[in-house]
Amino acid sequence: MMNRRIATAALGLAGLAACLPASAQQVVKIGFSGPLSGGAAQYGKNTLDGLKFAVDELNAENFQVGGKKVTFEVVALDDKYNPSETAINFQRLVQESKTPVVMCPHSGGGFAIQTSNDRLNALLLSYTSVPKITAMGNKHTMRIPPDFSAYVKPFVAYTMKRFGKNLAIAGADHEYAKEWTALVKPAWEAAGGKIVADNPMSYNRSTDFYSGVSKALAAKPDVLFIGGASEPTGLVAKQARDLGFKGGFIVMDQAKLNEMKPVVGSYAALEGAVGVLPVMEDNSPNVKAWTARWLQKYPGREPGSEASLNYTAMRVTALAMQLAGTTTDATAIRTKLGEAIKKLPAAQNLANYDAIDANGGTSGDIRVAVVEGGKIKEVKLTELGK
Repeated sequence: MMNRRIATAALGLAGLAACLPASAQQVVKIGFSGPLSGGAAQYGKNTLDGLKFAVDELNAENFQVGGKKVTFEVVALDDKYNPSETAINFQRLVQESKTPVVMCPHSGGGFAIQTSNDRLNALLLSYTSVPKITAMGNKHTMRIPPDFSAYVKPFVAYTMKRFGKNLAIAGADHEYAKEWTALVKPAWEAAGGKIVADNPMSYNRSTDFYSGVSKALAAKPDVLFIGGASEPTGLVAKQARDLGFKGGFIVMDQAKLNEMKPVVGSYAALEGAVGVLPVMEDNSPNVKAWTARWLQKYPGREPGSEASLNYTAMRVTALAMQLAGTTTDATAIRTKLGEAIKKLPAAQNLANYDAIDANGGTSGDIRVAVVEGGKIKEVKLTELGK
C-alpha cells in the first residue's frame, strides 16, 4: 500500500511538472513589427518566417542559457509598413509582451524604434541596408544585411567596364531608391562616367513604364540603374529590352534577380545585370542544406534573402544571449553579438558574417550575382569589376 502511494505521488508530481506554466520554462518572447497586410504583406511574411524558422530549430535543440532550457516564442504585430504603427507596436511588444528583442524589416520603422529602444533597453534587429540606421549612435541596434553603400563602387566598376560610360537613372522614386541614387551618381562620375539621363519613376503606383523608359533610353545609355520592388523592377527591365536596349543593369538590392526573372521571361533578358545573389542560386553547401530544410517545411516556396538573413540574425542573437548568460538584458546581449558572430557555426551563418562594428553594422564576405551568358554567376563583391 505504501509503495502504491509513493508511486501515485510520483506520478502526480510528474504530471504537475508537465503542466508547469510557461514562465517556469523560461519562455523568451521575440518581437516583430512589420507589414503583414497590404501591398508589402508578402515581404513582411518572408522576413517573419525566416525569424520563425530559426526559432523552431532552436526550440527543437533544447537550447539553454545559463544552464536552463529556453523556449522562444515570436510575437508578431502588423504595422502596415507605417512607422507610426511601428512605434506603437514596439511599445506594446516591450511593455506588454516583455520582448528583449524586436525585429523590424523597414528603415522607417527602425528609426521609429530607435527613438525609445535605448531607454527601454530593447535590442532592435533592423532588416534594412540603409547606412543611417547604424549611424545614429543607437546602442541597441544590429543591422542585419550589409550596408548597401558597399555594393555601389563594385557595381559601377563591373557595368562600366563591360558596357560603357553612359548611365541613365531609371530607378524608383521612393526614399530608399533616392538614397541609392545619391550614391550611384557621384560614384559613376568619379569612375569617369557620365549621367546621361535622370528619370526616376513611381514603381509603387505604375504598371506601365514605357514612357519613362523611353525617355531614359533616348539619351542612349550603356547602362541603366533600376530598382524598387522586384516585380516592377522586372517590368522596367522587360520594357527596356522591348524598346531595344542592349546594355547592362545596375539592380538596387531591394529587387531580387530571381523574382525579376518570371517578369522578364528568362535570365537571358537580364544579361549584364548585377545585383544581390539569389538564395536559390547560392552554391555554398551550407546554404544548399538550409534551403533543403526550408523547402521541406515550405514546399514549392523558394526562400529569398529576407528569410535566410533573418534566420541568421536570430541565430546570432540566441548565441549572444547564451554567451551573455541572460535573455532579458539587451545591453549585455548587444555586447556579445560580435563574439557570437565569430562563434556561429557555418551552417547557421548564411550571411557570411565575420564581424559587427561599434555601431551595430554587420560585415562579411559578401557574394553577389551577375548575369552572363544567360545564367547567374556568383562573384565575391571584392572581386567584382577586376
